[in-house]
Amino acid sequence: MTAAENKQLVRAAFDAWATGDIRPLIAAMADDVTWTVGGHNSWSGSFRGKDSVRRDLLAPLGEQFDGTYTSTASRFVAEDDVVVVETRGSVATKAGPRYDNQYCFVFRLDGGKIREITEYLDTQLVAEVLPELAR
Repeated sequence: MTAAENKQLVRAAFDAWATGDIRPLIAAMADDVTWTVGGHNSWSGSFRGKDSVRRDLLAPLGEQFDGTYTSTASRFVAEDDVVVVETRGSVATKAGPRYDNQYCFVFRLDGGKIREITEYLDTQLVAEVLPELAR
């Protein structure tokens, strides 16, 4: 796929996520995707495989939220097989504080599927608002 096609695939996934629907992003992932969360806390690290991403990252994260999590993108940059997205998440937690984080995602695509996701975020907000992730 071209850089423009990769960018459109990721943009379509984020258009849906802006309304709270993460399913198109998950559908765009390869079965062997690797999602790496930057930083140095219990949520940081790599999650390998679509099943692990859902079970070990997204499910525990979603359990913290009171309401629907949205991620609204403000910028997309694409070159070759890489798409970079700046975005802002928004949701209240069940514990009370808001989890409105800012992100930069770097996606590497191959054959129309997301193979790698690298997530950069405010890890101090994670430490202040989210409980430790049990692994």
